[in-house]
Amino acid sequence: MATKIPPPPDSLPRAIQARGIRHNTLRDLDVDVPLWRTVVIAGVSGSGKTSLAMGTLYAEGLHRFLEGLSTYSRRRLTQAERPDADRIDNLPPALALRQRPPVPGPRSTVGTMSEVLNVLRLTMSRLGTHRCPNGHDVPPSIATQAMEIQCPTCGIRFEAPGAETFAFNSYGACPRCHGIGTVFEVDPATLVPDPGKTIAEGAVLPWNVGGRRLSMYAAGELGVRLDVPYGKLSPEEKELVLHGEPRKQVVTVSGRNGRPVRLNVTYDNAVTAAQRSENSKYLNSHTCPVCHGSRLRPEALTSRLNGRNLAEISALDLDHLVVFAGELAPLMPPELSRLTTGLLGELTGAIAPLLDVGLGYLGLDRAGATLSTGERQRIELTSTVRSTTTGMLYVLDEPSVGLHPSNVEGLRKTIAALAANGNSVVIVEHDLDVIRTADWVIEMGPGAGRLGGTILAQGPVASLETNRKSIIGPFLAGQPAVSRSPRPPAGASITIEVERLWNLHDVSAAFGINRLTGVAGPSGAGKTALVLDSLVPAARARLAGADLPAHVKSLDLGPLRQVVEIDATPIGLNARSTPSTYSGAFDAIRAHFATASGRPAGHFSFNTKQGQCPTCKGLGSIDLDVQYLPDINVECPTCHGARFNPETLSVRVDDLTIAAVLDLTVQQALEHYAAVPAIVRPLRPILDVGLGYLRLGEPTPSLSGGESQRLRIAARLRSSQRDVLYVLDEPSTGLHPVDIRTLAGVFDRLLDSGATIVVIDHDLDVLAAADRLIDMGPTGGPAGGRIVATGTPAEVAADPASVTGPWLASHLG
Repeated sequence: MATKIPPPPDSLPRAIQARGIRHNTLRDLDVDVPLWRTVVIAGVSGSGKTSLAMGTLYAEGLHRFLEGLSTYSRRRLTQAERPDADRIDNLPPALALRQRPPVPGPRSTVGTMSEVLNVLRLTMSRLGTHRCPNGHDVPPSIATQAMEIQCPTCGIRFEAPGAETFAFNSYGACPRCHGIGTVFEVDPATLVPDPGKTIAEGAVLPWNVGGRRLSMYAAGELGVRLDVPYGKLSPEEKELVLHGEPRKQVVTVSGRNGRPVRLNVTYDNAVTAAQRSENSKYLNSHTCPVCHGSRLRPEALTSRLNGRNLAEISALDLDHLVVFAGELAPLMPPELSRLTTGLLGELTGAIAPLLDVGLGYLGLDRAGATLSTGERQRIELTSTVRSTTTGMLYVLDEPSVGLHPSNVEGLRKTIAALAANGNSVVIVEHDLDVIRTADWVIEMGPGAGRLGGTILAQGPVASLETNRKSIIGPFLAGQPAVSRSPRPPAGASITIEVERLWNLHDVSAAFGINRLTGVAGPSGAGKTALVLDSLVPAARARLAGADLPAHVKSLDLGPLRQVVEIDATPIGLNARSTPSTYSGAFDAIRAHFATASGRPAGHFSFNTKQGQCPTCKGLGSIDLDVQYLPDINVECPTCHGARFNPETLSVRVDDLTIAAVLDLTVQQALEHYAAVPAIVRPLRPILDVGLGYLRLGEPTPSLSGGESQRLRIAARLRSSQRDVLYVLDEPSTGLHPVDIRTLAGVFDRLLDSGATIVVIDHDLDVLAAADRLIDMGPTGGPAGGRIVATGTPAEVAADPASVTGPWLASHLG
């Protein structure tokens, strides 16, 4: 008879109790966050959601987790600053999922971004059939698990390969491409685009930059004529310019006082100078001829599992990789059964979470940079969230970013499983469907910035729907964020035909001119490939008079004269970046101060020695290194946060110091400088996108995701919008329904001014506000890449072939 497990004691804590939180916009905030439940923190952009979730709960939870490590280990870990609070009780150890995963580098693949490739490399090293130096295959056995293997055929001994032998980021990297799979070579035609110029006139472009001009003088000393058009130089002279050997050469140049100066110079030919400049305009890329794109050295490809090398296995999509792994066990010797069971269990266990979130169509060798935001978000989710854990605090910052409503369904199941397993889940979220699944909602507000930082309402979802103080409540109850009727069909359209790119095959699309076109579909369906990888580069090439990209068959831009792309890359990530510097308004403000005071504009910059405080170097604060504890940030004792030196602060223009100007909000600055068009011009778009409350000198790293997204949009708006194509990638990121309404107002003003807008998004309010939708699908990966429905939002909602239609129909009521 099974023993009955007693219920948990009533003394267990029911909530995280945080008192006196002072972080960013939070001012002495007291809050109880229920434990062992799913809690959503909602509120308008900039109201303090992330400050509470990430800056307070996660930062403190991580700090307490790290306290269990030795001081030696902690000194080698980057730690967030500990939040300023009176006390935080009952806080579990914490893990976090950031709002938007970073764009991977050239070495990142699906395999490296997940745990799968690590396990697969280990499996290959232990269970693979390896080849001895004499070319004989050695199958796996107990003997091959030693550090040295003896070939049973020829008796030669060789070192047993380890997991790192198959790593293209270390020992296993191809020697030609260094594990990237692609080689970049200088295109000689780009080095001398105008052979009619002489070298002295700048014919050799890589020699025209800074100290590289010394190589030009060295070439003259070596016998190259600098005053003859490049095209008329002898073959020997051209060979010396392009491929001459490096050598020491004395050159004579004119010094500051006009006197000749003799210098010892190492001659760099034009190709070498181009390589060292790292300027992409000189480079052509192509698949590595040694590894053929596999990234691995030839020796690493001699080992095989069931007849396939690591590159061939990595090329399998995850759905087929699971099948492949399932076929391995019967092929292994009985003496390795325990090892086989353990390794294959790890491999299938690493793949399973990726399949659960619908990524079975991806291969491990898929480059990370080619993934959509939603695909990267789901990989990040599987590497962070472990449903088998218990007693953890998971802090998820907008996990729905980049996810189609069909993908959000899987996300909700994952979150529910976490809470059901005894974890506490705190989510910063704007997606109404995710919010509706929460056990408890904490709404921050009422406004953003200085107007936020307080709890507006809290409780179960149903209570917020009827709470008069709640801003999110009416939207949870079904009120649409945007009430906008589609404009009549456009008279003309941008048309594009794409032959083959990723999963696109012979796709034709039309985008109405002077209309708002929304592009929808599941993550990986081909939206980015169609718009960002095809339409944008093709339009820029056509406007520049260059050839269309090879995969674009045709393009008709109509009257459009300019392309403005607003993607989701992070804005300034250092404390010197502010709304005024990001928008360009600070240049105009410094010029205004310089004109009025008679001093150079550099005296009014916190980035120059003439203007910045000598103690904090213009940061306004100082980080104190406390070794194995997190750095402590304190206000600068000299300038008290003003950033500038006393001499600069002594200057007043229009009765304000430069520091006082940076303390103004955008709204206040527009009123104060209404008569100075150069200052008003860059600030007006910031007000138009609903960010009039931001201080001009506010560090951009402290902005929320929604504020950052709108500031990015504001900075790209043009004074003349007619015949300008705006392409926006997920502009709804981080935006509350109220902010979506503001964004829709910006779209309308752009359209009224003659602009054309194409938006990639998953937000149903944004899609419902479009004049026309292009819905791609039906799924992500190879099964996607097609346009499954087009028309007005209502027409797409009623189209049975549409993937987005069912959710859009429900949203439209």
